[in-house]
Amino acid sequence: MERDLKGRTKKFALSIINLVELLPNTISGRAIANQLIRCGTSVAANYRAATRSRSDKEFVAKIGIVIEEADESEFWLEMIQEKGWFDVSLLKQEANELIAIFVSIVKKMKLK
Repeated sequence: MERDLKGRTKKFALSIINLVELLPNTISGRAIANQLIRCGTSVAANYRAATRSRSDKEFVAKIGIVIEEADESEFWLEMIQEKGWFDVSLLKQEANELIAIFVSIVKKMKLK
């Protein structure tokens, strides 16, 4: 599962990068691009860091960051969708699924 999530979050980050490169070169386009590139790629980077945690407590804390970054990514994707720039429904769905997976992981870890 860890390997699957590493690959899945990396694929999400690459998709975010590809999308950001297509956003309009306007004040709002650049602002959203800057926000989205940070949080969208952070999902994968922080998950990778979480897998190297030294304790369950540290793992849960780092996964909390992953959840926050995925949620922020979903927000910026909603803005892109509502602005009418692109149909990002598949990326929004992936962000939502990643959030659900990581929330589930945190709940299981807290039950330990």
